[in-house]
Amino acid sequence: MKYALIPLLPFAAFIVIGLFGHWIRDRAHWIAVPAVLGSFVLAASAFFDIAQGTPVRLTLYSWISSGSFQVPIGFYIDRLAAAMLLLVTIVSGLVHVYTIGYMRGDAGYARFFSYIALFTFSMLMLVMADNFLQLYVFWEAVGLCSYLLIGHWYERKAASDAAMKAFIVNRVGDFGFGLGVMLVFALFGTLQYEQVFAQAASHAHETLNLLPFGGAWPVNVLTLLCLLLFAGAVGKSAQVPLHVWLPDAMEGPTPISALIHAATMVTAGVFMVARFATLYNLSPTAMAVVAVVGGVTAIFAATIALTQNDIKRIVAYSTVSQLGYMMMACGLGAYTAGIYHLLTHGAFKALLFLGCGSVIIALHHEQDIRRMGGLKDKLPITYWTFVIGSLALAGFPLTAGFFSKDEILIGAWTAGPLGRTLTVVGLLTAFLTAFYSFRLVFVAFWGPSRVDPHVARQVHEPSPTMTMPLIVLAALAIVTGYLGIPGFLSPALPGPMSLPPAHEGAATFAIMALATVMGLGGIALAYVFYVLKPALPSVIAQQWSSLYAGSLHKWYVDELYEAWFVRPTIEAANDLWQWIDMRVIDAAVNGVAGSINLWSRALRLIQSGEVQHYALAMALGAVVILGVYMLL
Repeated sequence: MKYALIPLLPFAAFIVIGLFGHWIRDRAHWIAVPAVLGSFVLAASAFFDIAQGTPVRLTLYSWISSGSFQVPIGFYIDRLAAAMLLLVTIVSGLVHVYTIGYMRGDAGYARFFSYIALFTFSMLMLVMADNFLQLYVFWEAVGLCSYLLIGHWYERKAASDAAMKAFIVNRVGDFGFGLGVMLVFALFGTLQYEQVFAQAASHAHETLNLLPFGGAWPVNVLTLLCLLLFAGAVGKSAQVPLHVWLPDAMEGPTPISALIHAATMVTAGVFMVARFATLYNLSPTAMAVVAVVGGVTAIFAATIALTQNDIKRIVAYSTVSQLGYMMMACGLGAYTAGIYHLLTHGAFKALLFLGCGSVIIALHHEQDIRRMGGLKDKLPITYWTFVIGSLALAGFPLTAGFFSKDEILIGAWTAGPLGRTLTVVGLLTAFLTAFYSFRLVFVAFWGPSRVDPHVARQVHEPSPTMTMPLIVLAALAIVTGYLGIPGFLSPALPGPMSLPPAHEGAATFAIMALATVMGLGGIALAYVFYVLKPALPSVIAQQWSSLYAGSLHKWYVDELYEAWFVRPTIEAANDLWQWIDMRVIDAAVNGVAGSINLWSRALRLIQSGEVQHYALAMALGAVVILGVYMLL
């Protein structure tokens, strides 16, 4: 029963606040926060149960029963799911507490708490799912919650547009994911994880012809299946080329950036690939695609983050980049390293987003780092916790990010030629990550104040409900590197290669040393650029104006999509509206109405109101009928 209560407590909070939020209003947190904290306690209990025993398999009830199509609502909680449950409930609980201070006075306060409770329920059900259809349903549910929360301030056009963009872009990936779920049932005759995994090896060499009418294009069926499922991960985890929605999602309230777009929902794609490791291991082609997409995303997003000026968008592009790291690791078979980084990243990236929120609130919703500066003395708790989060993101020694990032790079190096190439990509990304992380720190917190003088006099640390989560997450950003997470996860995550458990050997030590040098070098270069010689970035931007403009404008991907997809779609829709809807459908409907109108006008002419006319018409009618009868 306690396993069922883990997701049901937040769902109950959503129902209560949703029904009675109009009366509860600014007291909604008294329902949502205890519910999520209760889920955390139960998730911790489940974690220790799993650590000491076998995975939990629990069927709640039969959901769909139609012939051979049998789908229950059930739970499968192994070590992977148990670790994810802790991540979701810890981050969600802290974000709930933080929201009390951040959203105080907001007109949609109760509505916001109802939506984040619904999101927490959906994410927990996704993690605990024991079949593909349940996973897919709650995969879509977290997407719905993302749409609702990004557009929380729907009266702002930027927020409503960002919500719509996130919804549409994710539908592109989820279309492939849905086809993948259908292919699973067509191939295996079941949607239960364990039954599919048991049969997977027997289908490893089957092919499917993708060309009809006698054409020949045989494709390995498991490769096709894995790539279709991966399409959903590309959308949800903001991988290239479907990464464009995540930075725009920063239009939503900052607590949602921390909860959904840093620590939980966007990691669902990485979790899904790791969950289906048994399938991916049987398709080297699919794994190579996952690894390459992850590596490209990691460095591509990092190059964009270098020049952004919106404090939340810098952290958002960092999220895209780090998700690429995780996906790269999973594609190279280092599933444990990928999930390890997912868990540590959830702590320090949530910390960075919430730190951004504290700065934004303190500066009366200013988000441009060029209008900040000199904040480290006025916001000491925010500053020092932000520095800890940035150090972890940069992979500074002894932080959690240092251990998990090195785990990925070492795993990549042992994965063959492709892995070694991607290791170089990962090292370069580590340098860029350290640079843009501390560019943000030095520009926003150091140097002279560029804050509006009227605002600067009022800058102070936010309420304890906002600073306490920062302190807890800062501690987690360090201690999660020492909890033995890889050893805990490894029994639940098979891999195609044997990773050296102790990371022995000269090559391994060299990678760790080089990664550390890259991180320290990025921090040092940021210090030179933005503290010692603050005029230097402008000089370099002028000398390399094309590259700077490309990075600043996100390499024009949005503009390309606008030209290739958005405008043609809108123009085609307008043409269909004008030619098909108006000139065919509307014309047909209006034509029927017009014909009836004309006929009615003609009939109206014989309605004179004079009795003798009616009598004459009746007589003529009788003559006509009699004449016809006599002729026939």
